[in-house]
Amino acid sequence: MENSHPPARALPVIIQGGMGVAVSNWKLARAVAAGGHLGVVSGTALAAVLVRRLQDGDPGGDIRRALAHCPLQAAAQAIAARYFLAGGRSPGQPYRLAPMYSVAPPDDLVALTIVANFVEVWLAKEGHAGVVGLNLLEKIQLPTLASLYGAMLADVNYVLMGAGIPRAIPGILDQLARGQKVELRIAVAGETPGVEHRIGFDPAHFTGTPVPALRRPQFLAIVSSSALATTLARKASGKIDGLVIEGATAGGHNAPPRGAPQFNALGEPIYSPRDSADLGVIRALGLPFWLAGSYAHPTQLRAALALGATGVQIGTAFAFCEESGLRPESKREVLRQSASGTVELRTDPRASPTGMPFKVVDLSGTVSVPAVYEHRARVCDLGFLRQPYENPDGSVGYRCPAEPVGDFVRKGGDPADAVGRKCLCNGLMAAIGLGQSLVAGVAEPAIVTAGEDVRVLRRFLADGEQSYGAADVLRFMLTGLVPAC
Repeated sequence: MENSHPPARALPVIIQGGMGVAVSNWKLARAVAAGGHLGVVSGTALAAVLVRRLQDGDPGGDIRRALAHCPLQAAAQAIAARYFLAGGRSPGQPYRLAPMYSVAPPDDLVALTIVANFVEVWLAKEGHAGVVGLNLLEKIQLPTLASLYGAMLADVNYVLMGAGIPRAIPGILDQLARGQKVELRIAVAGETPGVEHRIGFDPAHFTGTPVPALRRPQFLAIVSSSALATTLARKASGKIDGLVIEGATAGGHNAPPRGAPQFNALGEPIYSPRDSADLGVIRALGLPFWLAGSYAHPTQLRAALALGATGVQIGTAFAFCEESGLRPESKREVLRQSASGTVELRTDPRASPTGMPFKVVDLSGTVSVPAVYEHRARVCDLGFLRQPYENPDGSVGYRCPAEPVGDFVRKGGDPADAVGRKCLCNGLMAAIGLGQSLVAGVAEPAIVTAGEDVRVLRRFLADGEQSYGAADVLRFMLTGLVPAC
């Protein structure tokens, strides 16, 4: 594949976080990358995002333009033929769904995942020479191999992964770059001792032979503790190129506090200094590292650099800028509340089906409102956060604490684990304007996540303005610093 950027390049000072389901979309990543820093697309649920964008008519033709450049042309054309609706869906018409993943996914779903990740990264890289990354969650394992390969076909520069211990990923990147078959062990609840469940991927099955040699992207592990950073640096299957050290004030999923759980009056988990990573240990690893969690201020950036960091990762400030994928109405309301000091943010220990604490903005009409949450009928039709479990006969089933409670319990789930769980798959799709149309034309309610910096977003607004762009965030952050790399 043609070398689209120089082999040696200064490391980025600012990493734009890979947030939500297409909150960190290609438009945001492209704006940040064109500004000289690391723009990142979220790889979560991109197959579902792609088919819904096509069913909404692909305004502007961006998706179809990227499909025309995909190396898997037969698959790209088949996807367009199956899902594209000229002019978009009729009002209230439900989206057509793609299949849900299993440990033995059908070829058309794997191809859809490859193509979707190619499209997002290709669009993010279009028209500039900057660097683009793909963010994946270790807890969403089943689409990972196809997602990585699709992004690599688009010459992604970085892969970032957190929400787990991604020890296998560096070596998998090495193998994919050489066009080799790869496997990933899948975490399966109740797995028989001595039995391992794996999902495999063979590039040649989708590209034909000879398999193209691809650039191996740099791998950045997102961690919350120095112990985890040390484990990855020493025991990963390949090279760890850097670390993002994420604190508890960062948005989205947070690592749970260490020790016995304690909660404040609002029911939020209480974090203590022992939950902060030991930067002395991090520095001793000799790897570049970036600090994340309430670092969206020039003084915080300078403090991070003084501590030996290469730079910082910023999420929330970019999540509410003009280029992000969040619905404009949500952005306007959050910015209004932030400016007036009335925005409410809660770290909900029960919201995420993963069991990890999850930060949620309290917004009218979203599932953060108890009445909206209680009124919503539970459904599991996207399935990205389903948990594989082993049946008595050795086969693998799938369950989610946010699915209908009866279904969850029938599959062996504990009913207590379903209490308060929210369907992040559907809620996050709704947050970007791709929510499913339900019965009687009712729209799927959204869930909006952010970090603690949601309280200070007014710092990015120029006088008299009610919105800001990614370039405004970069300009603000680099105040008093050397020019962007």
